[in-house]
Amino acid sequence: MVKRMLYRLVLFVFLGGLAAVGLTSCGTNSFSFGRDSHNKMIVSVRDQKLLLVRDGTRVKSYKISTSKFGLGDRPGSNCTPLGRLQVEKKIGDNAPMGSVFKTRRRTGEVIAANSPGRDPIVTRIIWLKGTEPHNRNAFRRMIYIHGTPEERRLGCPASFGCIRMASRDVVDLYNRIGHGADVFVIRGSLASPKQNSSVASNGKTRFHGGS
Repeated sequence: MVKRMLYRLVLFVFLGGLAAVGLTSCGTNSFSFGRDSHNKMIVSVRDQKLLLVRDGTRVKSYKISTSKFGLGDRPGSNCTPLGRLQVEKKIGDNAPMGSVFKTRRRTGEVIAANSPGRDPIVTRIIWLKGTEPHNRNAFRRMIYIHGTPEERRLGCPASFGCIRMASRDVVDLYNRIGHGADVFVIRGSLASPKQNSSVASNGKTRFHGGS
């Protein structure tokens, strides 16, 4: 009797663990282990757009805002770092659009897009980690891809270092990508063959057709 109860307890814990993995996995329709090697994001500072690429095929582009202070990784600069970064943490599962975050925790407040005088982090947080010497400070500088209520300013540099998106767009992106997905921040245009070739050689990304 005791052995049977112990067996049921172990089975319950094991199945519960699998369920938790399935419920919290992102960027895939099945159980997800390790890093997301399928999805890559290309952030063009010139275009103020983020392009999502999955397995070498363009999936979708989004209007964004990078830093109004320019490019760089020096602590305290409020600049957006260039180069290859990766998704280190994802915060905000199932939060309503417009949910306000302070120190990466929901405050309970929900605000509408373009609320006058308001500029908090909203909706979702995708926390990035630098992978190169020139962006090694990104994680401790708290460089995120996140939602912004200042959606009217998207398409122009307007942030304090982070990559801003409309709430509906950051939810869409958040649901498509997983931990470890690459993010390439480039100076040039997404339409530039030279830039595409550079990212392709460094990140092994090949651009095919797509919408």
